[in-house]
Amino acid sequence: MEDLRSRIARTLRRERESTGLSVSELARQAGISKATVSQLESGSGNPSVETLWALGVALGVPFAVLVDQQSNAPTLIRADDLAGVPSAAAAYSATLLSASPPGARRDVYLIQAEPGDPRRSDPHHAGTTEHVILIAGQARTGPVDEPVLLNPGDYLSYAGDEPHVFEATVAGTSAVLISELR
Repeated sequence: MEDLRSRIARTLRRERESTGLSVSELARQAGISKATVSQLESGSGNPSVETLWALGVALGVPFAVLVDQQSNAPTLIRADDLAGVPSAAAAYSATLLSASPPGARRDVYLIQAEPGDPRRSDPHHAGTTEHVILIAGQARTGPVDEPVLLNPGDYLSYAGDEPHVFEATVAGTSAVLISELR
C-alpha cells in the first residue's frame, strides 16, 4: 500500500499541474515556501495539517483529496497503525479514513451489539460501501466470507453490495457504521 508521503506527493503534483500553477505560484497562494512545496512533491517533506489545508485552499480542493487512498478494495486501518497528519500548533492529528466521492450519499449509524447470533446483511444497492469504526468491545465484521476482527479504534471499509456480517464477540460492543451509496 502506498505510504502517506508518497500519496501526498503524487496527488499534490497532479492537482498543481491540473490547475496550471507553477511550484512558485502555488507556494505564494498557499503562503508557504517554494522549498516546502518542492519537498512535498518529491515525497521528502513532512507536512502539517495547516500546510495541507493551505495547499488545498490554494488548489481549490478539500484536504481529503490530498491524503485519500483512492482504493475500491476493502480497507482496514488498525488504530495502532494510524498515519495522521500532525498539527504544527497543537497536540492534534487528522487521519482521513475515507473521503466521500462526488455525488455520494452517506448515512451514519451507531451500532450496539451483544455476543450471540451475528447480524447477517443481504447485499444493499449496487455501489454501496460500508465503513465501520469500532468504538468499544470487539466485533468480527465485513464480507461474509472474510470477516475481520476489529478492536476499538479500528476502521474497516468493504463492499456493502455483497453479503456482509457484524458479530459482537464481547459484551458492550459498539461501532459507528457509515453506509455510502454512489
